[in-house]
Amino acid sequence: MPWISEEMCVGCGICVEECPVGAISIIEETARINDEDCIRCGVCHKVCPEDAVRHDSEKIPERIEANLDWTRGLLEHFDTPEERRGLIKRMRNHFTAERRIAEQTIERLDSILEEL
Repeated sequence: MPWISEEMCVGCGICVEECPVGAISIIEETARINDEDCIRCGVCHKVCPEDAVRHDSEKIPERIEANLDWTRGLLEHFDTPEERRGLIKRMRNHFTAERRIAEQTIERLDSILEEL
């Protein structure tokens, strides 16, 4: 999913003009992508003169830290080490399920690609 680096965007509006589905707008002098409207065509990546349209992979470390912070916040609701270990096990199960979902989705996407 593309996203806009606020530090790099100069608000020129080229991406807004070129987006084929109108998923980008300028808000407070910075481009913003509406994730629900975005069709992931890649046009915004190609036309941005400032290279401000970024890729999801750049946010992986940030997303990992957010998951860890979320888990640490949940730990505050448990008093004993046993309860806390139980939460960690449940969180591991949660993220394992998310990984399985992603892996199976990728497999099915590959089969769709083969059909094309």
